[in-house]
Parts: sequence; C-alpha cells; structure tokens
Amino acid sequence: MWYRDHEILYTTSCGSITMGRVICIVNQKGGVGKTTTSVNLASCIALAEKSSLLIDLDPQANASSGLGIRLSAGEPSVYDLLLSREVHQRIIRRTALDCLDILPASQDLIGAEIEFVSLESRERMLSTALETIRPLYDYIFIDCPPSLGFLTLNAMVAADSALIPVQCEYYALEGVGNLLKTIRRVQSAFNHSLEIEGFLLTMFDPRNNLSHQVVADVQDHFSSQVFDSIIPRNVRLSESPSFGKPVVLYDITSSGALRYMSLSQEIMNAEGERDGEKAYSIGARS
Repeated sequence: MWYRDHEILYTTSCGSITMGRVICIVNQKGGVGKTTTSVNLASCIALAEKSSLLIDLDPQANASSGLGIRLSAGEPSVYDLLLSREVHQRIIRRTALDCLDILPASQDLIGAEIEFVSLESRERMLSTALETIRPLYDYIFIDCPPSLGFLTLNAMVAADSALIPVQCEYYALEGVGNLLKTIRRVQSAFNHSLEIEGFLLTMFDPRNNLSHQVVADVQDHFSSQVFDSIIPRNVRLSESPSFGKPVVLYDITSSGALRYMSLSQEIMNAEGERDGEKAYSIGARS
C-alpha cells in the first residue's frame, strides 16, 4: 500500500480507488462471534480481491491478534487515530492477505469513554477520522466491543450498516431488542442512513435441537433480514486465532471457512443490488 501526501487520491494494496461501504459488527452481548465474524468476513471479502480494512475498536484487541498484529507499548493504534494524534498512514498495517489491512487496537481504548467525554462531537470522532480513509477501500469493517458505550456509538455513527451476530443458544434474542432501540436512536439523532445489514446466526450445532429452534425463531422474527449463511460451531474457527490467521488461511476447506465465504458473497451481492437500484433511480430522474 502506498499513499501520496497532500492529495485525496490514494492507492490501496489492491489498487482500488473507491468510496468504501462501512459495516459495523455489533452486539452488546459477549461471546456471540463478533470478532470471529469481523476477522473472517473481512478476510473472505479480501480473497475476492475487494480492498478491505478491518478496524479493531475493542480494547481487548482480539481482532488485531487474530490477524497476527500485536502492538508493542507506545506503538500508535486506532486510539491515536480517534485523537488525531497520528495520521492513518502510520497506523494502518498490512496483513497476510494482499487486499486486507487493519487499524489495530490497543489497551489505551479502555479509558477512552471517560477520557473523551468532554470533547466536542465525541460521537463523530471515528466518522471524522474515516473521511480520508473511506476512498481507499471497497469495504471497511468495524469490530465493536461487547457494550453499547462510546466506542460502539462511534462505530454506528460512522457506519453505513450494522451486522448483528446472534448466537444459536438459549436467550439468543435477549438484548437484541435493546440493540435495535439503540440503532433507532442513532438513526434519529446522528446517522439517518444507518441500515441493518442483516442478522447472522452463529455457533450453530446441527446435533442440538435448541440450535434449530433458535434458527426458526430468529427467521420468524426478522425474516428476510437474516442471512442465508449460518456459521457453525467449528474447531478450525476456534483454533485459527491462536495462530494469528483467519480461518481461510488456516484451513480453507473447513466448514467455518466455507460458510464465511458464503456470507461474503451474500454481502457483495447485496451491495451490487444496491448499486443497481441507485443507477436505476438516477436514470429515472434524468
């Protein structure tokens, strides 16, 4: 990846010049597959030669380590980007995939909510920071922390859409109602164009009757907003982060890898349909 200083035009690792779609992966519940989805969805999109950026907005920095990026003390992270202490060229890191870059997290984010509380337009800090980054990528994914606090609010204000992982276990829908209320508040107050990208069923166990019941319940509640791709419980998905690799580099033949590739195709197809609608509406007005 290279950048040309003092110009708006940039070239990414895949040579794409575009205005990227920003998708935040969000659910205030922990352990539902947000980081697994963020890392592997971004990787599968990159395998399709779409220039992609993953933003790790979780202080635990699991998405960063899951792609083999571990910052040393004092190295700039997304925290510094939010504060505008560093230009993004010094923070964005390459990954093992040619078309995937990452804005890594650090533990500095732990105190961000308190530290930034007195700043003006604090809910738009990430959105402002992305203004010069969006033209670099086809897709930008944001891995949110398991809360509905300051960092998640920034992600939803900056995003075009929210992808919501739902675990195929008891109490799966618990908290989703509150999350949807929060999304509606963000739409009303800060980001009128924020959409629901879709609900993603995760940790599906075909041997478990409860998993099948959760799938039926979620599809009944949200119908066409539920992705066809369902992410299974899969050993390879669980193992790959410890090697600092997405599952497509760890075992591309695994069921987890195949399902995330299927999900990436659904998202790219939906984007193509949206672009077609835009083209049609523009033509209709002319």
